[in-house]
Amino acid sequence: MTGFSLNDLERIVAERARSGDADSWTAKLYASGMERAAKKLGEEAVETVIAAVKGDAKELVSESADLLYHLLVVLAVAGVPFSDVLKELERRTAQSGIAEKASRSQG
Repeated sequence: MTGFSLNDLERIVAERARSGDADSWTAKLYASGMERAAKKLGEEAVETVIAAVKGDAKELVSESADLLYHLLVVLAVAGVPFSDVLKELERRTAQSGIAEKASRSQG
């Protein structure tokens, strides 16, 4: 079991994003803005789905890591803390998934 968490990754993304380091992919992607970051997130989501459908566990792990990383970059560009996402997940899991989904479509 690893001690590494998404909170650790969020911290690393934030540090690298604002570093201005020309050799940092994170800094370059962050500086490119939301459109580029969101596009990369979408690409990684598609690649993750393809790996899942193919049943390629190794590729699914790799693409899932890319997907989570790019999600955290998008959140950083938007100025949305990952803790807000966790709070929303906590709120949603306080009720059944069917009831929660129904409440979103009514509101």
